[in-house]
Amino acid sequence: MIDDTLHHDLERYAAIYETAAFLQGDPSWFMHQVEGSANQEATAFVASCLSYGSRKQFMPKIQWLLDCAHHEMDTWVREGGFEAALPAEGCGCFYRLNTVGQMNAFLRSYRRLLLEHGTLGAYVRQHASDGLSAVEAICGYFAGEGIGNLVPHDARSACKRVCMFLRWMVRSGSPVDLGLWADFIDRRTLIMPLDTHVLAESQRLGLLKSSSATMTAARRLTQSMLQVFPTDPLKADFALFGYGMIN
Repeated sequence: MIDDTLHHDLERYAAIYETAAFLQGDPSWFMHQVEGSANQEATAFVASCLSYGSRKQFMPKIQWLLDCAHHEMDTWVREGGFEAALPAEGCGCFYRLNTVGQMNAFLRSYRRLLLEHGTLGAYVRQHASDGLSAVEAICGYFAGEGIGNLVPHDARSACKRVCMFLRWMVRSGSPVDLGLWADFIDRRTLIMPLDTHVLAESQRLGLLKSSSATMTAARRLTQSMLQVFPTDPLKADFALFGYGMIN
């Protein structure tokens, strides 16, 4: 059980940090720089896939892609506009573990999904009914596509970036999250985006004993957060961020 002091602190930090100011320096910022739901969804998905490592390094890479797309990410991917900027034969590094060729393979796979289903949201709607099945559907579509680590191959891992993307898409009434998929996925079923920072804070607060960022640990943390935010457990994502900043 979560004691009253921690319960109060988490509620307070969530209120402090879930504001428009949170967007500055966060990859969620990019989806607020474009217009149209399909364009926001595409920008958010591409941004989430590259959101690992140092923000100082991946934020400029996302901006470069958005500039190449002239802020029309959905159209750019759908029409294959990325082929010139990111050729399939490119073997140089694009960002950390990902080569230019892997970025091309990723965007080709994403393009195929868009042409087959219309949007990623439409695909997920057909294959998922809750947060976990949405993670599995997204990971399953891109498995074995030669895209490196851009989308997790195994949904048994914490799948932090996919869970973060789902937070963006599902939670409504937020100055940060878009809520574009709020009508077909219940936000109570979302899974906490578990990275090393959230894992460390959760261990320090006695919320988790696990030392590994796995899907099991992420779901266990989510269950704990339902005690504090019973209708919106991922509000705790902002609370844990704030807890680490203040304490």
